[in-house]
Amino acid sequence: QVQVAESGGGLVQAGGSLRLSCAASRSIFSLNAMGWYRQAPGKQRELVADITSGGTEKYADSVRGRFTLGRDNAKDTVYLQMNSLKPEDTAVYYCYCQDPYTHTYYWGQGTQVTVSS
Repeated sequence: QVQVAESGGGLVQAGGSLRLSCAASRSIFSLNAMGWYRQAPGKQRELVADITSGGTEKYADSVRGRFTLGRDNAKDTVYLQMNSLKPEDTAVYYCYCQDPYTHTYYWGQGTQVTVSS
């Protein structure tokens, strides 16, 4: 079992920035990957960005160049720096991590990001 705890999010104007944090209850290096999904009203949950234990990063085309992952290994925490936010980025953002042996996904409670035009 792994717990992930999110923080950050909120309301920002278009063009603004926010940072999300996600802390895992065990070492990042014991996990296959950590990252973020988001779900907007009426839409399916989609991958935003993630990073593997080896440091390989992946971004959705819609956020590449605007969002950046960061990692603090000592704190077992992953960050998502979101710049140049757009109204279409409005969604509930969910942190996740994946166990490398069971391939189970563990999810945070979600945090709302709202970008006003």
